Amino acid sequence: MLKTEFHCHTIYSKDSLIAPTRLVEPCIKKGIDRLIVTDHNSIRGALEAQKLAPELIIIGEEIMTTKGEILAAFVKEEIPAMLTPQETITRLKEQDAFISVSHPFDFTRSGHWQEADLLEILPDIDAIETFNARCLLSSMNAQAEIFAHRHGIASTVGSDAHALFELGRATLTLPHFKSAEELRQVIRQGVAETRKTGIHARVASRYAVLRKKIIRG
Repeated sequence: MLKTEFHCHTIYSKDSLIAPTRLVEPCIKKGIDRLIVTDHNSIRGALEAQKLAPELIIIGEEIMTTKGEILAAFVKEEIPAMLTPQETITRLKEQDAFISVSHPFDFTRSGHWQEADLLEILPDIDAIETFNARCLLSSMNAQAEIFAHRHGIASTVGSDAHALFELGRATLTLPHFKSAEELRQVIRQGVAETRKTGIHARVASRYAVLRKKIIRG
């Protein structure tokens, strides 16, 4: 069985200060067997981390589309931001990536979805994130869980870690998988362990954005 973290960021996301080189040790301490690194519109952090720990790290990406954010795993080629959802999905399918949607109903984030738009892509995705540790209101995750159950779509969970202390706060323990296709086969067997992260995690992200602006300036 593999304890899997589906949603994590590094310095290649504008709101994180985690160096890819610092991911391995916390995963070992927290018993995380697979870590999908999903920077905003970039796979650079995942590629750097995977060089250090090929078995641990899976290359992913959180991609901003014109309608909302898509969360992908087993990404081979980086997908640019602000394509339509269908164009993004088409490009991911060409890579045989695992395709999900992050924090779909968290209206405090620019990447949240309108339900009508989510319904349009539902036949073409593998899962939706039904628990995101950074959602400030429990109702946001509850809405995603109800939506997934109603439409028979598989669920993922994610810590959405932008700081190291967040790693492992939401994981799925799954039968062994080595590819997107194998992940699709076992995703519904996942056993979730979830804990919400307080607002201090959002504060850490704002600090990261500010610090990077100061350094650039």
